Amino acid sequence: MSQEEPRIWGIHTKDDRLFLDDNVVAIGWKEMGNLLGIDASREAFKDKYAAVYPDGKKGSVPLGSGMLYRFCHEVQIGDYIVFPSKVDRQINIGIITSKYFHNSSAKEYVQQRKVKWQKHLPRTAFSQGALYELGSAMSFFSLKNYGEEFLAALDKGFKKKANEPDDTVSATSDDIVESTRDFVLKEISRHLKGYDLEEFVANLLNAMGYKTTISPHGGDRGVDITAYKDELPPRIIVQVKSQDDDIKETTIQSLKGAMREGDYGLFVTLSNYTKNAKRYLESTPIIRGINGTELVDLVLKYYDALDEKYQNIIPLQRVYIPAVKKD
Repeated sequence: MSQEEPRIWGIHTKDDRLFLDDNVVAIGWKEMGNLLGIDASREAFKDKYAAVYPDGKKGSVPLGSGMLYRFCHEVQIGDYIVFPSKVDRQINIGIITSKYFHNSSAKEYVQQRKVKWQKHLPRTAFSQGALYELGSAMSFFSLKNYGEEFLAALDKGFKKKANEPDDTVSATSDDIVESTRDFVLKEISRHLKGYDLEEFVANLLNAMGYKTTISPHGGDRGVDITAYKDELPPRIIVQVKSQDDDIKETTIQSLKGAMREGDYGLFVTLSNYTKNAKRYLESTPIIRGINGTELVDLVLKYYDALDEKYQNIIPLQRVYIPAVKKD
């Protein structure tokens, strides 16, 4: 495989000293053996990966085999590699100096390439956006958005960014927030369907300060949860749907049919509402519709008050992220 310009790759490891002391970059998957024994095609790598790891997660086959294929066949001598070391919190930039080889004597990282390190710089020398891209969840990946920033660090006149305004903070923070929101919705969709979602919504309403009663399974007549703010009216009738399709107007009308005079209605879905359903909700102010995005907002707001069972299903850690200063 030939190419006109060197590519820029990112890589992670749990063995910083191997990379820094032996001047190599490496990935694991020891059970795959020597990758040169596999036909040089993505399909062949997928087949081999699936055979070696038959119990792997569904998405692991294209992800893992893709990294192995790129490391073995797409990386070229002269390509750049960027490696964030945890032992000293440095960003290490090097040039690939060898073809792929299999080091059978290595304890774990047997898939290797030689590298000549060019510079070792503190993380503060780079923008938040560059650091975020380098923090990819994958072990080996192509740096597409901020690769040029890492290459610029090799110039003699390179100036550290520590004392400069960082225009990437806003985009980075937004990416982190959106990634978290996507994760929450995916975990709810994956683990909580049908009656399980009803119980979760009831627990969320409890965390918000409501008293709830879940209707018996199969006998709700359109009412999944009954909620009160206190012992006095109004009563809130809740219907929960875990379907993937958008909710139609007729479905919301069935909730209204189950409501008595003075009741309020709440419809909760992991998906969204059709245009007609949205118009119906707008014209029926006693019924509030919550879609998947709004449900995530509530989960994040009241997360600490959820039962431990649901915190285990949606494991989150409280962290601080950069915030953009307002003018």
